[in-house]
Amino acid sequence: MSRTFQLWMKSIQGEVEVSLQEYLPSVQATPQRLHEAMAYAVLDGGKRVRPLLVFAAGKLFNAPQELLSRAACAVEMIHAYSLVHDDMPCMDDDALRRGKPTVHKKYDEATALLVGDALQAQAFLVLSESEANADQKLPMIQLLAQASGSVGMCGGQAIDLASVGLSLTREQLEQMHRLKTGALLRASVILGAMSGKRLETNEIAALDAYSAAVGLAFQVVDDVLDATADSATLGKTAGKDAADNKPTYVSLLGLEASQQLAQQLCQDAHQALAIFGESAQHLHDLADLIVQRKA
Repeated sequence: MSRTFQLWMKSIQGEVEVSLQEYLPSVQATPQRLHEAMAYAVLDGGKRVRPLLVFAAGKLFNAPQELLSRAACAVEMIHAYSLVHDDMPCMDDDALRRGKPTVHKKYDEATALLVGDALQAQAFLVLSESEANADQKLPMIQLLAQASGSVGMCGGQAIDLASVGLSLTREQLEQMHRLKTGALLRASVILGAMSGKRLETNEIAALDAYSAAVGLAFQVVDDVLDATADSATLGKTAGKDAADNKPTYVSLLGLEASQQLAQQLCQDAHQALAIFGESAQHLHDLADLIVQRKA
């Protein structure tokens, strides 16, 4: 990972943190406890992979900073809401997220439910209030809605919950994760690109292929880390997939084959970006980051 990329990444992460603070409701506004819990769920944590993908893709097409910032924060709010709900007792029932108590542990279950609901609404408010014209903004809102709903992230979570204790085929496991994890990662890439221009067919195809590869790689690495890392490193409960009898790439393919699959997917992501040349370097670097991460 180059020094240039590290500096760019830290710059974007810092910028996104500031923008998230700006776009979230004030913790002084009523209802204060809900707004405090929303900020607790979103701020001061996470790798901000999705916002980084938004900015890296936007860089390809000279997208305006204001629209990239809003798209990045909207995606991150959707992601944060999904984590809040995912951690609740009715789903994965987890007590640790990003190295601190989950929202329902820090506050209570009802507040956690409302935090997720409010963050989802806030994401679309943030995106809708951008300075882009309606012809550009409406397709972006539609894309994020589709990626978040029953044919995207929520659908993948539903399949995940219904698959506990079952033996899935590799194709079924891949379908689940293309929805649960991949849909929002793809939306991040395409939203960043759409912030700059109306995309050509070959550009969409290349970004789709890249997104599919990094989205699946992200989940494969998650499964590997759940089986090999400790809770302190992960910032969440390690070994929970096995304990909950969930189908994973490690349980299906084995550890070594899963690690090899992640490397192959990384190569696929690099190959997909060929049409963009050197201008896609940050997207290349993010593929490497996703596969090489330790948490």
